[in-house]
Amino acid sequence: MMIDEARGDDAQREPSITSILRGRSAQALRAAWDNCLMATMLSAASQAGSLTTTGAARAIAGWLLVCCALVFAIVVVGGVTRLTHSGLSITEWQPIVGTLPPISQADWDAAFARYQATPEYAQVNKGMALDEFKGIFWWEYAHRLLGRVIGVIFLVPFLWFLVRRQIPPGYGARLAAIFVLGGLQGALGWYMVKSGLVDDPRVSQFRLTAHLGLALAIFAAMFRVGLSLIRPAAGRGGSAQTALPSRSALWYSPSGRPIGLMPLRRASTALAWLVFAMALTGGLVAGIRAGFAYNTFPLMHGHVVPPEILMLEPWWRNFFYNMATVQFDHRALAWMLAFVVPAFWWRVRGKPEASREARVAADAMLAALVVQIALGIATLVNVVPLSLAALHQAGAVVLFAAALNAAHALSAATTRKG
Repeated sequence: MMIDEARGDDAQREPSITSILRGRSAQALRAAWDNCLMATMLSAASQAGSLTTTGAARAIAGWLLVCCALVFAIVVVGGVTRLTHSGLSITEWQPIVGTLPPISQADWDAAFARYQATPEYAQVNKGMALDEFKGIFWWEYAHRLLGRVIGVIFLVPFLWFLVRRQIPPGYGARLAAIFVLGGLQGALGWYMVKSGLVDDPRVSQFRLTAHLGLALAIFAAMFRVGLSLIRPAAGRGGSAQTALPSRSALWYSPSGRPIGLMPLRRASTALAWLVFAMALTGGLVAGIRAGFAYNTFPLMHGHVVPPEILMLEPWWRNFFYNMATVQFDHRALAWMLAFVVPAFWWRVRGKPEASREARVAADAMLAALVVQIALGIATLVNVVPLSLAALHQAGAVVLFAAALNAAHALSAATTRKG
């Protein structure tokens, strides 16, 4: 009986213990739900912040690429200005007042009178009419106006992003440096023009090449920064990481980098510098008008190496003043690229660990080189017609951009193992 009564007491206490356990379970479930909800809200907030940052980065990248397009345009207009001998038509440097062109007849007469006082008018364009002067004036004016437009389009958005604190860490100093280079470019342009307002009405080939080189450097700086915002390095998030193949397919060095792509990355950087060097030799060709000599291809008046290549003394002057040497150097770099770029393309296409972006970039670089060499040959054998020469100068910038893009695509694909 006592056992039965004890069992009865246990039976009476059992419901109360069950209810307690159920209550604790409910509290645990409720706490778990609250934690899950909080984690979801924090994750959503983090993703929203990430999207905001990505949106700002893409906006900055878009703005920089627009600036790149404008630099491309000013390089082409600058080439036309040189080819039409318009660069010395404006004899003053007035960054603010010079924004407005001559409007009245008196303004045009005054501008033309200033040009008539230059050695170029006396030695080259003696007897030029006012209407002919207007033709060369407008090209130089368009070139200078475009430079001012680029300055405004760069500065105003830069200050906007800066005030709103949307510039990613580490990019503010780069963008400020690019703006400073832009200001120096304007001063260098006038320094170049001044070299032609003397007894010999030709701008210095050194200043012309420096002017072109700085324009390409500014283009490269903006282009690289823009690409780094659009195509962030793998391991830091972004499209480059998703474009890579499985990490199990890659071999890594002790430093954590993919061994298979590192040589190609170095090669792509070297190719970008080689394209830059070829563009600079093109500036020297334009500066001494070497394109109007040796208008045959592939030989130079029947010679692989023209006999006049070292006719000046001392020997180093030939590389800057001798038409044969300057054009030979330009051709030699083009031939070098004609062999090296296809080999680089073949290596990239043959690497299974190369990203799709790297492969497309290599394709674009090869195509740009083929077009540029064809334009160069056509410009040479036709004795530098305006349209072909302008396209050739445009092609140099396109090829440079393609080389920079290939180098960046491979750089993004060779980041540290995440």
